[in-house]
Amino acid sequence: MVDIKKLSTRFRLRLAGWQNKIRISRLAHQVAKYAEPDPETQPLIIFNASSRLTGLSLNASFSSLTAWSLRLAGVPVIHYVCQAGMKHCMLGTNRQDYTKPPPCDSCITQSRRLYTDANVHWFEYQEDPELAAVLEPLNMEELSTFEFPIYLKPLASQPVTILLGGLVLPSIRWALRRHTLPDDEKTRYLMRSYILSAYSIARQFASELDRTHPSAVVIFNGSIYPEATARWVTKEMGIRAITHEVGFQHLSTFFTDGQATAYPIHIPIDFELSDEQNERLDEYLENRFQGKFTMAGIRFWPEMRGLDTAFLEKASQYEQVVPVFSNVVYDTSQVHANVIFPHMFAWLDLVLELIRSHPETLFVIRAHPDEMRSGTAKLANESVQDWVMQNKVDALSNTIFINPLEYVSSYELIHRSKFVIVYNSSIGLEAALLGKVVVCGGKARYNQIPTVYFPESQDGFRDQVEEFLAAENVSPPPEFQFNARRFLYYQLYLTSLPLNDYLETTPRQGFVKFRSFSWQKLLHNNSTSMRIIYDGIMKSKPFLMNERT
Repeated sequence: MVDIKKLSTRFRLRLAGWQNKIRISRLAHQVAKYAEPDPETQPLIIFNASSRLTGLSLNASFSSLTAWSLRLAGVPVIHYVCQAGMKHCMLGTNRQDYTKPPPCDSCITQSRRLYTDANVHWFEYQEDPELAAVLEPLNMEELSTFEFPIYLKPLASQPVTILLGGLVLPSIRWALRRHTLPDDEKTRYLMRSYILSAYSIARQFASELDRTHPSAVVIFNGSIYPEATARWVTKEMGIRAITHEVGFQHLSTFFTDGQATAYPIHIPIDFELSDEQNERLDEYLENRFQGKFTMAGIRFWPEMRGLDTAFLEKASQYEQVVPVFSNVVYDTSQVHANVIFPHMFAWLDLVLELIRSHPETLFVIRAHPDEMRSGTAKLANESVQDWVMQNKVDALSNTIFINPLEYVSSYELIHRSKFVIVYNSSIGLEAALLGKVVVCGGKARYNQIPTVYFPESQDGFRDQVEEFLAAENVSPPPEFQFNARRFLYYQLYLTSLPLNDYLETTPRQGFVKFRSFSWQKLLHNNSTSMRIIYDGIMKSKPFLMNERT
């Protein structure tokens, strides 16, 4: 029997791909025709090797739009592009066979399309035999902390030390969808391949910077190993490094001089929401609390159900309800989260001790929906669901586990809670917005201003939770909810730069296509977002919207 829905989706994907190819080609030729590089302006390098293989992801589109707009403003732009430049790349890693080469041919074809008529400097993989020999006998622990000397300039008198193991570790965890890496030969092989590739990139990129003397380097993400390596080299050589990621509005981007995956946000002390801003935020939250939102082009909640009768009956048998919200253990945000705990499962182990010692409390452990996102390759190989089964948590009478595919409303759960425990999930900020006490186990982006409790140690976390469990009533300081609203508004409407005038979604989650628009629309004087990106990169102004825009 013919599946009409699948056929329709396949047709729409092919149509979107065909439209994209035509629009990319047209825009690339138009930009090349009308761009006039200023010979007095230092070049700018754009580096994005990890946001896609084929197709057009959000972050790939951000790089292209930024480059086109800057070129039309007279900025000489150099695209530093991978041409089979890694032994194994993160997106091209085959989790069934780590030795299978990445799909370089199709990736290079897409690169040639995106960078048509642009100034492209290609890099290829160059293995260092000495480094390969040093790596061969090392175990995973040694590889994870591996350091090696590197000369960043041809005439440098002394090498500097590059922390290759630390640079590639977040990427191998992401590629294998797990935090704990087995010490077996196939994993060691992949780790060695990543390290050798990072070293190859570091040497070649250092030569590129020494040759071109760019004013700055614009880098995607900054945590994935090719970009993390490029950012390390850039900063080590005293050149400005700017990173970008997806923003918190639909089809928006976030630029920063810091680490984009940490989303550093500076909120002025005197920033307060007006009545109009509060109304705008309330409208957003109303949709958010119904599950009507996307993140990085993904809609996590196809539906959202309330708490059922069985849950309510069980909850009535306990003195209090405390939800526990986990995160995705391999997410690049975990690099910044793992401050007081070495990883999220160490935090969960401590939470489990608290669960066992407080039978009067009903704990509800909620796994992040991205652990088992359907229709994608992001299925976790080390999940909270596995942790629950291994530790027989579901056998404890005072625990309920909500798996990633149960679309139960987290917000109803928060309303019924005494307080909330999170690692570093966004739900912690939302619970604070709802006036609840929140205790974080991992460092979250909203810890940048006082919004939740974030103890300084594991013992401090345990003591804080114990204190709230024993208290008759708990309530957060008034400034927590006030600051949570300030932070969310700033994050949504001031640091997120909308590019929806140029982009639209496709049936493939997380991927986009260009709208039909003229090259003039890319001029930074014709677009608020492009002007902010131009001013931020070329004039070091804040990458911020303002209320007038």
